[in-house]
Amino acid sequence: MLLHVNAFQLDIDSKQLSFWHSLAPKTRLLCTILLVFATALTPNGRWWTWLVYGLSVLGLVLLSKVTLPVLFKRIAVEFAFVAVILFGTLFRSGGEVVWSWGFIKITTEGLTVLGSVTIKALLSLLMLNLLTLTTSVPALLNGLIALKMPPLLVAILASMYRYISVLIGEFNAMRRAAASRNLTGNSGWQRQVIGNMIGALFIRTYERGDRVYQAMLARGYQGVPPVYDLPAGGKRDIVALTLTLILALLGQAIYII
Repeated sequence: MLLHVNAFQLDIDSKQLSFWHSLAPKTRLLCTILLVFATALTPNGRWWTWLVYGLSVLGLVLLSKVTLPVLFKRIAVEFAFVAVILFGTLFRSGGEVVWSWGFIKITTEGLTVLGSVTIKALLSLLMLNLLTLTTSVPALLNGLIALKMPPLLVAILASMYRYISVLIGEFNAMRRAAASRNLTGNSGWQRQVIGNMIGALFIRTYERGDRVYQAMLARGYQGVPPVYDLPAGGKRDIVALTLTLILALLGQAIYII
C-alpha cells in the first residue's frame, strides 16, 4: 500500500468563489491563527466554548465550498498520528476512578483531558486544512511576508514545499521501476523493496535537491521567495477580522459571565 503515493497538492480549492476566497491571504492567515490560538488556549472542560468554536468552524467550512471528502481524508490521516499522543492523556490521575485493571486506571480527570485535547486538535486541524486547501502556496508565503514574518523562515517553508514534491517524484520513479520488475506482487518482497527504497531515497533526493538549488541560483534566487502583487484588503477583511475576534472573545466570555 505504501507503494501507491498520490500527487502532493495543497491548494485544490483555491480557485473557488466565496466570501472566504475574497479575503486577502494575510487576513485568512490572521483569522486562522486567532481561532487556533483561542481553541488551543481554552482550559480543559470548556465544552460550551468549543461548541461555539465548532459551529463557527463548520459554518466556515460550508461557506468556503471546500471539497469535503478531501478535507475529511486529510483530517483522518493527520488525526491517526495525533491519536497516539492523545491516548496517553487518558490515564491521568485525579478525580473518580471510572475503570481500573491492576495499576491501570481511567479517571474522570483523564476523560476530561482526553475529550478536551481531542476537540482542540480536531478544530485546529480543520482550520489549518481549510486554510491550506483554499489558499495557494505562493499566496500563503506572500501573506506571511506581509505579516512581517522573518524572511529566512518563509524561505525554509518555501523550500520544504518545493522539496516535498521532489521527494514524491523520486519515490514514484522508484515505485515504477519496482513495479516494472514485478517486485510488488508478494507482500514479503514488498516490505523488503520499500526498505531498500527508503534508504536509496535519501541519497537520490539529496543529489536532486542540490541540482534544483543550483538551478534556482542560476535563475537569480537570493534566499527569499518572489513577492507577487496580492490584494491589500478592504472592508470585507476588516469585517472578517472583527467577527473572528468577537467570536473568540464570546467563546471565552461564556464561562466568565
